[in-house]
Amino acid sequence: MSVRIVHRSAVSLLALIPAAALAEAPAPVSREILVTAAPLEESADETVTPVITLSGDELAHRRQGTLGETLAGQPGIHFDNFGGGASRPVIRGQTSPRVQVLSDSTNVQDASGISADHVITGEPLLLRGIEVLRGPAALLYGGGAIGGAVNLLDTKIPTEVPVRGFAGTAEARLGTGDDERSAVGGLTLGTGSLALRVEGAHRETDDYRVPGAFGESRVPGSWSESSTFSAGGSWVGPDGYLGFAYTRVRSKYGLPGHSHEYEDCHTHGPSLHCGSHDHDGDDHDHDHDHEHEHEDESLFVKLRSERFDIRSDYRDPLPGFERVRFRMAHTSYRHDEIEHDEIATTYRNKAFDLRFELTHKPLAGFRGVFGVQHSDSTFSGIQSFIENGQTRYTPFDIDNTALFLHESRDFGPVRIEAAVRQEWQRIRPQTSLAAFMPATSHDPFSISASALWKVADGYSLALSLARSQRAPNVQELYAFGPHFASNTYEIGMVTGRTFEGMASTENRLETGKSINLTFRKTSGPTTFTVGAYHQKVDNYIFGQTLDRYEDFRLIHYVAADASFTGVDGEVRHQVMPELGVALFGDYVRAKLKNDLGNLPRIPPGRLGTRIDAATGPFSAQAEYYRTFRQDRIADFESETPGYDMLNLTLSYKLDLGTDRWAELFARGSNLTNSFALNHASFVKDASPLRGRNVVFGVRTAF
Repeated sequence: MSVRIVHRSAVSLLALIPAAALAEAPAPVSREILVTAAPLEESADETVTPVITLSGDELAHRRQGTLGETLAGQPGIHFDNFGGGASRPVIRGQTSPRVQVLSDSTNVQDASGISADHVITGEPLLLRGIEVLRGPAALLYGGGAIGGAVNLLDTKIPTEVPVRGFAGTAEARLGTGDDERSAVGGLTLGTGSLALRVEGAHRETDDYRVPGAFGESRVPGSWSESSTFSAGGSWVGPDGYLGFAYTRVRSKYGLPGHSHEYEDCHTHGPSLHCGSHDHDGDDHDHDHDHEHEHEDESLFVKLRSERFDIRSDYRDPLPGFERVRFRMAHTSYRHDEIEHDEIATTYRNKAFDLRFELTHKPLAGFRGVFGVQHSDSTFSGIQSFIENGQTRYTPFDIDNTALFLHESRDFGPVRIEAAVRQEWQRIRPQTSLAAFMPATSHDPFSISASALWKVADGYSLALSLARSQRAPNVQELYAFGPHFASNTYEIGMVTGRTFEGMASTENRLETGKSINLTFRKTSGPTTFTVGAYHQKVDNYIFGQTLDRYEDFRLIHYVAADASFTGVDGEVRHQVMPELGVALFGDYVRAKLKNDLGNLPRIPPGRLGTRIDAATGPFSAQAEYYRTFRQDRIADFESETPGYDMLNLTLSYKLDLGTDRWAELFARGSNLTNSFALNHASFVKDASPLRGRNVVFGVRTAF
């Protein structure tokens, strides 16, 4: 099937893709997939940096219970799993808080950027598309996107009125490896200029199965359960729409790897003391190959989120302007970490986010977009102070305001682009303990310049340079105390404590200087996209492990200079109209400068191949890749063996006429039942990747 990626307005997007549709037409057709997070109208062979998209059948077949697992396998994208309930995407070796997850260009407003055990609230089963921006393309979304941005596209706000007055979808799924039971459905009704939308999804899984090398048949605490409901409406005109939606999320999921033994852990300087375990002197034990008991300690997360969205897109709003986009969202979020029916920790986030963009028509040959974004939130749950042996949970007021500008102009076969973004961030603890937790303020500034040269018909070479800044988040600044869900004792940068000669860095900005080179061929039977990059980061903020007892770590957030160098890409050849073959892979080398060692939890290299075939209503895809051994490890890490992964998808789609169809599909993953550990995970030994799993599904559009 021929796929073309084009950057256009969100209004045009939904004129081509019905809001209710979750998949493509039954027969292979050439269609456009639009990247709404890009600032300007650009075709695939004109984008300066590559954008990965998932939509239609491919997204429907790859969807998992978490966003990280759904995106895993795309070039340059790995994930950091935390059982079956939470995982985040890792892009070119970096994850939250440097990978920004967006809900149609606005912040998701949950707690996933704080810790790996916190789930991203976007429900993959309800998405019609996912866009992944890598490199300088993500600059306009702020310091939180210094490593990339993932834009989740949903259908909860209608942007067109159904031609027949209604349009709907439904899907049901059953999985063998975790006993998955899922159902999803949506319905859009419309008349005149008014459209209404309701949709929902419910998913339940048990602890998932793993190979016998783990010592147990299932991973204790890897179960999950979630329900999402949304209702929205829009006024749709010939030049755009104005709509709103309400979304409610309820979720519960287990947390593998927890042990009661860690609850006695405390610190003596840069050392951990856990129960009777002595960490003094030469008796300190750093054995990484200890035997796990894998007890189910009944620690789980109970999550509730309510969100209100207002969105609007209009073409030609004013003389001299092509488009205006408006996004506003308000979220009330809470999740409790519960152990034996008692709440151990509660995270709350009341957040407001507003984004306004205005695209101007050509001016002296330049086209561009400028805008403003503002967000403020009250966030609590960070264990920030210990007094008389009791942990204090201090709420924080977080304000961020930004102005941004992106301009582009063609000079014959060469197009140049430039972008800037200025932010102002303020974090104020709601406490009188100013000596321990002073307010902080940062003013990150980011700028990029790029050029794309159309070397020949279908070939292009793009070069991007960027200087991006990120302010430390509330966790990195103020954390102080144990977080048993992630098996860590965390010490932030403004607690007044420094170790091993590290100076206080709370007022420093993380500054990345990057270069990206992308070579592409976009026409003919053979196409490819290959990207190489190098990023030098001053004051890279990370959790340095100072000590470890079994799976429990003492982490101190510090800033040190680091670098990321890597390559990723895919080459595809269309052997015949019914058969295509692709080769893909990625590799990143991430280390601290001045011979200070490697950065923690960096994914290893990967190389794979993919074959897809289609004839009539049948389609199939086979995918194999090798994830190599990771032996470039940080202090207190253990090497992670490599593994092979074999996946297979089969589907049969029936055309029922008049935009109606039905499909049966089956997707098998890890069919060789390989025992695989994820080096990017905080709990890799307690939570290996899923064993053999087959998902059977049926879906329809009407």
